[in-house]
Order: sequence, then C-alpha cells, then structure tokens
Amino acid sequence: MKVIVLNSPGDVDRMAAEAILGQIVSKPDSVIGLSTGRTTLEVHRCLVNRCRVSAPVLSEVTFFGIDEVVNVPRDYSGACYTMLKTQVIDPLDIDDRNFLMLPTVSDDFSRDCDRFMEEIIRRGGMDFILLGLGENAHLGFNQPGSSFESGCRVSDMSPELEERIRRETGTPDDVRLGGVTIGIADILAARKLVLAAKGRSKAEAVKAMVEGPATEGVPASALQLHPDTTIILDKEAASLLKPESCQ
Repeated sequence: MKVIVLNSPGDVDRMAAEAILGQIVSKPDSVIGLSTGRTTLEVHRCLVNRCRVSAPVLSEVTFFGIDEVVNVPRDYSGACYTMLKTQVIDPLDIDDRNFLMLPTVSDDFSRDCDRFMEEIIRRGGMDFILLGLGENAHLGFNQPGSSFESGCRVSDMSPELEERIRRETGTPDDVRLGGVTIGIADILAARKLVLAAKGRSKAEAVKAMVEGPATEGVPASALQLHPDTTIILDKEAASLLKPESCQ
C-alpha cells in the first residue's frame, strides 16, 4: 500500500484523474471501475477536463460502476447510473455498450450480479478501480462486517443514507432500500486500485485503513492485502497518520 499526502483536495482530484488517464493511455482497452460520491465527483470533473485536453483514444475503454442503489428509478439523481452517466460517460461520449452498471431494480439480483461479473471477466477483468472511502471505512456498499471473501451481492446502506434516499424518492417503508455492490474479493481481484480521500471527516477511517489490522470491521483495511494499491490523501484526511505511514 502506497500512501501519498498532498496539500489540497484539488491536488488529490488531479492526481487521481491522472492515474485513470495513465491507465487508459497505457492500455486503451482497459476495464475501469468508478465510484460515486462527494470525493469522486471532483475527480470525474478533472478526468473529463484532462481527456478533453489530451484526447486519448476512448473507443475501447470499458467503464463500470462498482455499486448501485436498489429499488429506485434508474433516472433518480442519486442513482449511481445517473451520476456516472452525467459526470463521465456522456461528457466523454462513451458508447453505452462500454458502460456497465448493476441494475437498480431486478426480480433476481443474484442472477444479475453473476451476469455483471461474467461480462467484466469476458472483457478481460478489472484493470483499475477508483475508490472513495466512507466515514465508517466502507468500500462501495461493503459495510463493516463484510467478509473479505464476499462477492457481488445486495448489501445494506447506512440508516442516514437510506432515510435521505427514501425521502427524496418517496419510497414507502415496506420497500427495501439497499445497495448492490461488487464484493471485497472482487475489489481485491482488480489489477490496480487507487483510493482518494479528502477532509478531516475521513481521518479516522484513513488511520484504521492504513495503520490498523486488516479486519472485516474496517472494510477498507482489506486494501492492505492488495499488491498494487495507491492511497491519495489531502493533509486533513491524513492528519491522524504517523509520518512513517506516508510517502
């Protein structure tokens, strides 16, 4: 695990975007996983801006989302599909055939998870995943307690997120809201991982991820087990780390 600490959130965004661009340039048919959220929104903007300047060949790149909200309309503004489509896929004119997403609604999520992972494998497997970090150290919808052996599945979301989505979508209480996500084992199967974290609110999770034991109570600590992981932090997110933990 390589830990890089930068001066500002903007520096984190730019370095993470450059890592994605570098992956595309080095392997034009890359299969790249993206995450949604406050952290990665700015990374996506930087990526789009850099691609417009450098004009890499994107016709063979496959992008996929690592997770999705279940039982909401796909065009809901908080659905991962809509966020990635708006932030990356449409601005970069990516063909929809090269944009893979788990469904928001399904009569058989287990079947759809299997098909999703099979299609990623058919395209050569996961070359690169950009990850964000939850304040409880979750990755995707892999909440604390998720097995490091877990695969793609439906999982829970935090009560706070569930309450907000239920309110915004008018989803009744008898309809389950959760997340469908690639598992920890799937994440660790990717060839390269980059995680970006910004802000003091992430400092406790960062410390547990980097300096604590690799434990299922801290999902992001599984990244300690991966051979090619880069953690990109601003000073606030890295504020609780020991100096020897950082580059």
